[in-house]
Amino acid sequence: MSQRQRQDMTAVIYDKRGRVLSIGKNSYVKTSTHMAHHARLVGEPSKIYLHAEVAAILKCKELDRAYRIKVFRFYKDGSEANAAPCAVCRSAIAATNIRLIEHT
Repeated sequence: MSQRQRQDMTAVIYDKRGRVLSIGKNSYVKTSTHMAHHARLVGEPSKIYLHAEVAAILKCKELDRAYRIKVFRFYKDGSEANAAPCAVCRSAIAATNIRLIEHT
């Protein structure tokens, strides 16, 4: 994979007052049973590597207060890229109290 194709994804979960509750990053090597569960639900069972949105959800100690998630994607050269959550991440987000999804 070229330097331009490899991406840095970050997801930040906020409460209603805008306080950061957790931050997650994507991984090209870590898998997650939570990720695999939602991947099966949406019919994409091969998507088991940890996405930033799911990482942020798993790290969030106050998930009941989670209200907004913001997703950022940047190429390794620093240029911005689209970051709309995939179907697997949308499924994981829908299973929480998060009501607002923002992305680059």
